Amino acid sequence: MTEVVKTCPAAMGFAFAAGTTDGPGAFDFKQGDDQGNVFWTLVRNLLKTPDEKQINCQHPKPILLDTGEMKAPYDWAPSILPVQILRIGQLVILSVPGEFTAMAGRRLRDAVRRELTSRANREFGSNVHIVIAGLTNTYSQYVTTFEEYQMQRYEGASTLYGPHTLSAYIQEFKKLAAALIGGHSVETGPPPPDLLDKQISLLTPVLLDMTPSGVNFGDVKTDVPLNSTFKRGDMVTVTFWSACPRNDLMTEGTYALVEILQDKKTWVPAYDDDDFCLRFKWSRPGKLSPRSYATIEWRIPESAVSGVHRINHFGASKGLFGSIHHFTGSSSAFVVV
Repeated sequence: MTEVVKTCPAAMGFAFAAGTTDGPGAFDFKQGDDQGNVFWTLVRNLLKTPDEKQINCQHPKPILLDTGEMKAPYDWAPSILPVQILRIGQLVILSVPGEFTAMAGRRLRDAVRRELTSRANREFGSNVHIVIAGLTNTYSQYVTTFEEYQMQRYEGASTLYGPHTLSAYIQEFKKLAAALIGGHSVETGPPPPDLLDKQISLLTPVLLDMTPSGVNFGDVKTDVPLNSTFKRGDMVTVTFWSACPRNDLMTEGTYALVEILQDKKTWVPAYDDDDFCLRFKWSRPGKLSPRSYATIEWRIPESAVSGVHRINHFGASKGLFGSIHHFTGSSSAFVVV
């Protein structure tokens, strides 16, 4: 007779707070604790007291944090997890949103291998190679085997969804493997909640950016010497009057850019802040000062093309009433030989 088992709302056990052998936690938490203690149970209950159903579902884990049922200011743990299977020839990648123990990973791989190789079309043979890519798409702590869960060491106490978490992953990955080999689609499932507009930040907001009188954002504060020449391996440094980079993260853009002059009339991008040779450093003259500088350093690589270059800076300033204004600045031209 087949036994039907279920996962539980997420919860962290007492041994989670004990840490690992090579990274122990604080206070009196211990690995292997399947009882808990009175003091920390009282502390837990101030946050959320798990009900009898949750306690029984998570058994033998003594619940320290009932994260799956803690909703303020938003969910403390995910209740919807993405799973994904990818194929490149005979290589099959299992994308899992957590950290599997060695034995949990072996059992998952073996289950998927059996599903792939037992099909009548024999598309996958004994040379199929299955790997697990952990911590993908989201994070949901650890996944242990049922037996490891009973021990309630750090990993078992950090297996959020109860003793049958691994069984749930095996069930879902077998479905994906069957769909992969059969060439049919699977239901997308419920999407995870969009929490972007609910995020809490303890970072002090940008209040105001300013420059000295007569100076504009993007103006050069410290330029390269006039008519200067540099060799490969030299460091070129330019400082601009700037504003807080948090005003615009320049996604798909750049704070710093090195350009080269082509045909004596057209500036063409050569390096930006994706390149290791180009560094963007931002600073304020004082902690509470509304003024700031952007220092751009270019260590000229050996692969640099000889010619006339300049360094550009891009940024965005915040005005008194919160408006954002973008600006650019350029250094004087210099020669690389």
